[in-house]
Amino acid sequence: MKMDVLLGLQWGDEGKGKVVDYLAPAYEMVARFQGGPNAGHTLEFDGIKHVLHQIPSGIFRKNIHNIIGNGVVLDPVVLKKEIEALKKFNIDFKKNLAISKKATIILPTHKLLDAAYEKSKGDKKIGSTLKGIGPTYQDKIGRVALRVGDMLAPDFKEKYLELSDRHRSILEYYQYKLNDLPSLEAEFFDAVTFFKSLNLVETEFEVNAALKSGKKVLAEGAQGSLLDIDFGSYPFVTSSSTMTAGACTGLGVPPAAIGEVFGIFKAYCTRVGSGPFPTELFDEDGEKMRKEGNEFGSTTGRPRRCGWLDLPALKYSIMINGVSQLFMMKADVLNDFEEIKVCTGYELPDGSTTDRLFPSGNDESFKPIYKTLNGWHCNLNEVEQYKDFPDALKNYVEFLEKHLEVPINMVSVGPDRKKTILK
Repeated sequence: MKMDVLLGLQWGDEGKGKVVDYLAPAYEMVARFQGGPNAGHTLEFDGIKHVLHQIPSGIFRKNIHNIIGNGVVLDPVVLKKEIEALKKFNIDFKKNLAISKKATIILPTHKLLDAAYEKSKGDKKIGSTLKGIGPTYQDKIGRVALRVGDMLAPDFKEKYLELSDRHRSILEYYQYKLNDLPSLEAEFFDAVTFFKSLNLVETEFEVNAALKSGKKVLAEGAQGSLLDIDFGSYPFVTSSSTMTAGACTGLGVPPAAIGEVFGIFKAYCTRVGSGPFPTELFDEDGEKMRKEGNEFGSTTGRPRRCGWLDLPALKYSIMINGVSQLFMMKADVLNDFEEIKVCTGYELPDGSTTDRLFPSGNDESFKPIYKTLNGWHCNLNEVEQYKDFPDALKNYVEFLEKHLEVPINMVSVGPDRKKTILK
């Protein structure tokens, strides 16, 4: 059996959590392979909205084993709060959740470093969520980080002090006040004690054993492909590999074991934080998208920047990920638009044009070239089958498929899991 991978193709917030929750009944294992509490996967069912940050989105399905892989950076405090908030659902976390001993731990000082680094950038801020993600991955690459397995060692406190002292010296250089650190540390060590009661294992053995025995496994990405540390709009990116290749290194699975690659994208574009966004709208249309789509960060609450769909950027993500199926989210947000624009290429500063180039973090002078399509101008929340979609929406889907050369097999027309239409 091969492992399927589900990931976002834009700048994050595409609706990955909803799709994982929807697809989950077809799988026996769901595994997170990168990112940390900077992720916000929103699921909605039975009239209740749930936001998960570190726990895989298959957790609400009782027959699914959920994995937090080695590629994830974990905040014990956040995970403890997540688990406590889900107690009312009678989830057996000891049975249904396994955490890699190789996953890296976010310390309280990592979050302070994140804030200090961001403040030092002045008007060149990245737009960090300030969850300590970047500094934690820095320590991982620098080979000084602490991992989940270290929490089980008798000298964990000494290891913690050694690393936090290193962080203190950096914070002193930035003249960053440490007034809140004692209370943050008390909360952290309380969470560490709680952590020891969870199922901490070498998850790479569990994932590979599941595949070998014929079980279906779904790898769940966080953030979006255009935020990938290598291929995103650098330096306005996250600190991990958000693409298909990251599922291999983040779970310990060989490339040959990858099966379907599901690419999730919105019917338009959004972005949180700084960085290039060629199709961003600063007019009434952009504000309308934000309002209708409730475009505010699941983790930070920050308003998202909104704009029309960018096909060159989307084609780029499809290429580097090897996407085999596309799922389009939030088609209902565009219900009331008379006309819908799609960026099919860019006009470059020298007057030439291209439909292939993806702008890096330093290319902000690209002018989008738009194709205007008719809006569907109807209430999609009342539609239950693809055949009942208005012709304008079907034309939109067919137009995208023609340019992207990958089938769009699912269209979401509302936040609830029932508002998911298979083509």
